[in-house]
Amino acid sequence: MKTEAITLREIQMPLVHFFETSFSRLYHRRIVLVTAHCEGVDGWGECVTGEDPYYSSEWIESTWPTLKSYLAPSVIGKTISAGRDSASLMARVRGHRMAKASIENALWDAEARQKQVPLWKLLGGTRREIQCGVSIGIQDSVEQLLDKIQTELAAGYRRIKVKVKPGWDVNVLEKIRSRWSDILLSCDANSAYTLDEVEHLRKFDQFNLLMIEQPLWNDDIFYHARLQKELKTALCLDESIESARDAAAAIESDACRIINIKVGRLGGFTEALKVHDVCKANNIPVWCGGMLESGIGRAHNIALSTLDNFRLPGDVSASKRYWKEDIIEPEVEVSPQGMIPINDAPGTGYKIREDLIEKLTVRKETVR
Repeated sequence: MKTEAITLREIQMPLVHFFETSFSRLYHRRIVLVTAHCEGVDGWGECVTGEDPYYSSEWIESTWPTLKSYLAPSVIGKTISAGRDSASLMARVRGHRMAKASIENALWDAEARQKQVPLWKLLGGTRREIQCGVSIGIQDSVEQLLDKIQTELAAGYRRIKVKVKPGWDVNVLEKIRSRWSDILLSCDANSAYTLDEVEHLRKFDQFNLLMIEQPLWNDDIFYHARLQKELKTALCLDESIESARDAAAAIESDACRIINIKVGRLGGFTEALKVHDVCKANNIPVWCGGMLESGIGRAHNIALSTLDNFRLPGDVSASKRYWKEDIIEPEVEVSPQGMIPINDAPGTGYKIREDLIEKLTVRKETVR
């Protein structure tokens, strides 16, 4: 499979409802899409970098030049036997994992389409349906949050995750638990706390949470290990895990009991599969985190979530939760039972709406 060219596009999509974390509020998404042109077959990838360097040091304005000047040239003109082989071609560039993932995943997609097999089977998946949860951002009021939780529960979602930060945490969790005592509930801090707040974080133990996700520093494993010893609630690491080596270190040091796998954060499917396997070997369950992806990235998350150690509901929810109109068809839908069925069509199983993508495109460049 020879990569003849890479097309970069930036599209802009308004969110149905704003999404707020401990560090920012978004009303729309700027998204970089990658198309790998491979001998008559096009594979599509999505870069999950944010509009600002808050979640990660990567952001959209670092992504574009890195893709254009370094990562795309490293694969163009090269012949590889499989999408996974592209990871070594880009290894000379340090970091920039989200940018690398967009190219690597596009090449996995191209490989699946070329071989006429479903991407999920190419990845080694086994599940014929995946269970879905939702991530609900910080709202303008607790009442607004409770209304959104009610809506998502009525839609069948199997796990509710709420964003927390100092001043929007214990009081919010109390209100949720007083209304729903037995729902599967977790919270995500996006590194909003420090270790000297351990007494405050102990208060989270009373709410029977599935997990507290990434309470401490984004690059930390050591202090999460100290915190986990102080809490009954399982910690889940997200931002801290950038490789299988990180996952192994976190597991060995008892820094967490659950790991969130985001394919973009890990640099592509190849490393994500390695993290999955390390966790499976150590009986650490994983789930698939979301990054406000369009349907292209969402379809990749669905394929990845078919692997057997994705034992917990992920943030892989319906297109309509985020977009008035998605760039794939059919759009991603979740059953009343909170499940997404997996189909056997080649590639991701979803058709790219190139006409809509062109309408949403604000810049485009092809590297040959």
